[in-house]
Amino acid sequence: MLTLHFEKLYNRDRMEQPAYVSIPLPKGELFDTDKIRLYQGHKMLLVQPQVLSRYQDGSIRYLFLRFLADIPANQGTTVACDLHGEADYPVFANTVVPNLACEKTKHGFEVSTGVIRFTLRNNTEYLFEELKAFGADYTKKQFVGPTLKLTGSEQMLTMQYGKWEVIEDGPVCAILSNKGRMLPTEIPAKAEESETPEEGMLCELRITAFAGGANADIEVRLINATDEQQNLTAYEFAFRNMLKEAEAAEDYEDNPAPVKVRSCVASSNYKTDFLISEDGETVEKEITAESLINQSNEHFAEVLYGTFFADWTTEAGGICATVYQAHQNFPKAVAVGIEGIVIKLIPEGSTPIVMQSGMAVAQQFQLYFHRKEMDLQEINHQSILYQMPDRPILEAEVYERSGLYPDIFVKKEKQDDDVECALMMAADNHIRSYGMMNWGDAPDPNYTAQGRGGGKLVWTNNEYDFPHACMIQFVRTGARRFADYCMVAGTHQMNVDVCHYSKDELLLGGQWEHTAGHCFGEMACSHEWVEGILDCYHLTGDNRFYDTAIGIGENILRLLDTPLYQETGGLNARETGWALRTLTALYRETFDEKWNKKSEWIVGQFKEWADRYGGWLAPYLDNVVIRVPFMISVAVGSLMRYYREFPREDIKEMIVSAVDDMLHNCMLENGSFYYKELPSLNKVGNNPLVLEALAIAYELTADETYLKAGRRTFEVNVKGSLNGVGGGKRMVEDTVLVGNTGTKRFAQMFVPMVTYYKALTDSNLL
Repeated sequence: MLTLHFEKLYNRDRMEQPAYVSIPLPKGELFDTDKIRLYQGHKMLLVQPQVLSRYQDGSIRYLFLRFLADIPANQGTTVACDLHGEADYPVFANTVVPNLACEKTKHGFEVSTGVIRFTLRNNTEYLFEELKAFGADYTKKQFVGPTLKLTGSEQMLTMQYGKWEVIEDGPVCAILSNKGRMLPTEIPAKAEESETPEEGMLCELRITAFAGGANADIEVRLINATDEQQNLTAYEFAFRNMLKEAEAAEDYEDNPAPVKVRSCVASSNYKTDFLISEDGETVEKEITAESLINQSNEHFAEVLYGTFFADWTTEAGGICATVYQAHQNFPKAVAVGIEGIVIKLIPEGSTPIVMQSGMAVAQQFQLYFHRKEMDLQEINHQSILYQMPDRPILEAEVYERSGLYPDIFVKKEKQDDDVECALMMAADNHIRSYGMMNWGDAPDPNYTAQGRGGGKLVWTNNEYDFPHACMIQFVRTGARRFADYCMVAGTHQMNVDVCHYSKDELLLGGQWEHTAGHCFGEMACSHEWVEGILDCYHLTGDNRFYDTAIGIGENILRLLDTPLYQETGGLNARETGWALRTLTALYRETFDEKWNKKSEWIVGQFKEWADRYGGWLAPYLDNVVIRVPFMISVAVGSLMRYYREFPREDIKEMIVSAVDDMLHNCMLENGSFYYKELPSLNKVGNNPLVLEALAIAYELTADETYLKAGRRTFEVNVKGSLNGVGGGKRMVEDTVLVGNTGTKRFAQMFVPMVTYYKALTDSNLL
């Protein structure tokens, strides 16, 4: 029996509230989902299980559960999870909720939550064919968009929908997806089938509905599948009031009552600020760089900044449109009046959003349907709940017992308060980069100061796998915000930092390395990561993370076949070291031998390399090869990940030999490791990556000499994290920056630090 913990959150009861959790499982424990039961008090909850991945023996690695929970006001609560249906648990009442139905029709799908009902039609320019909510009937022409305007064109492009596809369907949740294209002309009404477009300004739309829910959650993702940069000047979705048109029509006598509309827009930072018109006058709110600069906000913005919505209410009922993380993804605006609602994902007149070829950008909003009597504060509550939903947390022992995570779980009684605080502060004290194309990434101050961006900000593109570091901190602490850090960064990486379209197969599917503008240059094996992307897949169940990880891996395979990587020792150790880490992670996820085949080739290269030079020396000057401790450590860490999957004595010897070589050649008299082995670069390094290499050597040999060699590096990094300070808000290029420390520091230091910290406590050296 597992326990799912909901923390205290809102001052209202949330009955039958949708929630999800991902459970990692040990090999051989669970093979099917037939007997999974969730209990809350004496109530059996409605549950929708999904298997995300399996072990080679067919048992489940990651189990994803959607369910409906009752969460009391001003209290936390727990849910009991029985994976095998064996618990003797008294159940007095089962969950009773309206049925969720997702039915295929001749031309698309019909979805009913028991509260709202909508029809989706293939090959049209409208999101809904029709929608019914609380007795009100809405027609297809009332839901307009998404629409898009590009620089140089006065013509508004509208999404031409393709064929609807079911992504998830069960008793709790239905998710449907449509892939279309932004076009100026309509698809003929008789079109029954259309191929998925491959070029142009593409748009993918997902709609999610929950059992008993009055909302449709929508995500739209634009993809620049053209060969040119595109500048986006307006990007909207609208709900139109057709009754207003009826008033102006010649047959007005058939509908004589004037439409009375209460229009409201609202945004929050601490308390929600409402702008209301009782007679349907247009009211509007906008989020700009200037407005962010002038706001004070103390939240960890990945979890919550505030809310931002427009509400339209008549005698027939109302619609609330909430933009998800609108402040974080500025510019944004919402407007509402007698004509309806406009969600301005890019307000016309703001600075154009630049999308390079191959980029994607995703934005989310919710349409919440309600009765006319619903109080604005209750509408506000639903809007904030969309921004920061209840999320259950597993105990750290569940992650540790699964065996799917590194050995980083320090026993409570051995935890050091200073170290724990340092790790937490290192995670929290990173730059927040507001802006539609930047949220979830961070510029690196050092790269920028070095001029690598030609005077512009150099974005790290989640270098050293920031999402994965956040995930590891989440599983060992259970602090929700670290999971949110992971998902926000991973979502940016999946969309902006990956090449979704290119005629060059060495770019397609790959992840761009750090650069100005996120998306320039070439792909490099040393800057493509998938562990964090796979963490996001395991956290959310979103198959697009999985597909992105596979695409990155396939890009690496193509790169490794190029002449650049054929010469043994021709590159530094981190190039194929990071590639090996990615390929090993993909093998663990899929058990597909294509990943292992190329991994074996890399292992063989490392062996030849060490034999040739007596160590992993990297070319630097035309006539110099040098040791670079942090790059060697990347290779050690990657080889160790492979060794854990395929333990072999020759790999063990190669790892230990590489660490011995570092101890013999790369240490300064003060106990630190140097930066690089060259008189012009022979400075104190203090790079925490070496700590993971030392902990690995200790794991393989039980020799405490390795741990003792890292004490100074460890202490310097702990002290540096405890002394970390934030930075003020400032506008730079198309972003508003808060803080000074880039995400690269935490991404680089966390897994090595916590691995070494665990080894210290195991050996009683701390």
